Amino acid sequence: MPAKPMSPTGKLFATAAMIEGVTWAGLLIGMLLKRGLEITDLGVRIFGPLHGMAFLFYVVVCLYAWIKLRWPLWAMLVALVAAVPPLVTVPLEMWFRRLGLLSQRTP
Repeated sequence: MPAKPMSPTGKLFATAAMIEGVTWAGLLIGMLLKRGLEITDLGVRIFGPLHGMAFLFYVVVCLYAWIKLRWPLWAMLVALVAAVPPLVTVPLEMWFRRLGLLSQRTP
């Protein structure tokens, strides 16, 4: 069975998940450069605020998708928890896409 196309809200969620993951990666690299290698704190100064904004954007998009796409409660809770460990939002988005959670739900 072919996958359903993503809804605009699903595309927004996919974008938010990718941005959250990329800024997490940037922050991790920045922390390595600052604390591990003691080279510079520039990465943390740049990606710290960017990741903070991306995290908040992701949380808002999760709540919006929960309502708009009528996700079950478990999906919304898993999506929110996925933002805490580094880089988990990207595989979560792929999983949600396979489950059809990013497609428009029919009544």
